Parts: sequence; structure tokens; C-alpha cells
Amino acid sequence: MAFSNNHTLISRATRVNGDLHFTGELQIEGKVTGNIYADDEKDAKLVIADTGLVEGEIRVPVVIVNGKVIGNIHSNKHLELAAKGNVTGTVHYNSIEMVKGAQLNGSMVNNQSQQTSPTTAAVATPYRDWE
Repeated sequence: MAFSNNHTLISRATRVNGDLHFTGELQIEGKVTGNIYADDEKDAKLVIADTGLVEGEIRVPVVIVNGKVIGNIHSNKHLELAAKGNVTGTVHYNSIEMVKGAQLNGSMVNNQSQQTSPTTAAVATPYRDWE
């Protein structure tokens, strides 16, 4: 994956109250109380370090959680729950990776299963050997 050169760090000593909109890569080591949105839907990555805490909804294509999230995560590319990752909420994902030690208290929803349209069942024609 090629990510842009925009890198933002919220350090351990930083507390943010309010919604965040970003492009590129955002790394959170501190606390964010609010929702996090990627403005560039195809080229954004969020990394929540082991000291990071997010209380709010996350809508980012690529999300790596090694800290704590209280809220729903919507990832339309890849979601990784690392060894110290702890999520309370529903996670929406296309692909997911969970490392031993990760915790998820909530539901998992695969985006691909929601996007597929119902298929029409094939009707079998009985085989007739008497003709």
C-alpha cells in the first residue's frame, strides 16, 4: 500500500476533545474523545498505539489497534487488532487480522457480505432416462 507523506502524531501527553478529520497517516499515543474520519477514503491509515485511547467512532480505510477503542470501527480495507488491542463496539471490515491477546467486546461485520446481492437459486431439471 502506498500512503501519502502526511503524518500526524498525537503524543502520549496530548488529549483531544472533538472530531478529527485527516489524510495520510494518523498515529495516536494519547487520548481522543470524538470521532475520527479519513478525508481521503482510499489512502489513509490510523494507528492506535498501546498507550492510545479513542472514545468515538472510527471511519478509516486501514486501522491498526494496539491500544483501546470504545466505539464502532468502519474499515473498508484492512483492520488489524494487535496484541494489546482492545475494542468495545462493532467492527466493520473487508479483511481482518487478530493477533493473540487482542480483545473484541462486540460484533464483527464483514463488509463484503453486505455488498453482495442475493443470487437467484438455480432450478434443477429432473433427469429422465425413459425417453
